[in-house]
Amino acid sequence: MAKDFYHNDFRKALEKEGWIITHDPYVMNVDQIGYEIDLGAEPLVAAEKDGKKIAIEIKSFVGPSRLNEFHKAVGQFNDYYVALEMWEPERVLYLAIPEATYNSFFQKTVIQKSIERIGAKLVVYNPQIQIIVQWIN
Repeated sequence: MAKDFYHNDFRKALEKEGWIITHDPYVMNVDQIGYEIDLGAEPLVAAEKDGKKIAIEIKSFVGPSRLNEFHKAVGQFNDYYVALEMWEPERVLYLAIPEATYNSFFQKTVIQKSIERIGAKLVVYNPQIQIIVQWIN
């Protein structure tokens, strides 16, 4: 499975915050459907800290169309959310977004409403300096 462009940078940012990476990628088998999140492009990272378990879908938004990347991210997030809820409901799913993309594209009203509609929690990260900028619940 190919890893997201910023996969290693994001992983280092999580580790800097004290998270222990438990799965890379996080694999599920729900209703005889295998999920190796996320579908061959950006693997899901599972982590734990202070008893809290999370799963993170990492997105880079480096493709030619941010809107196309967003559509893919929303669809994948929704599928993974449902599967994770059945597989390990105590683990919380996040969508990781680069800071530059969050500060521009994700400030548009229609994008914010779409994120709200699917109930996505976000992690904003800076891949250049490998830090988590913001957790948005």
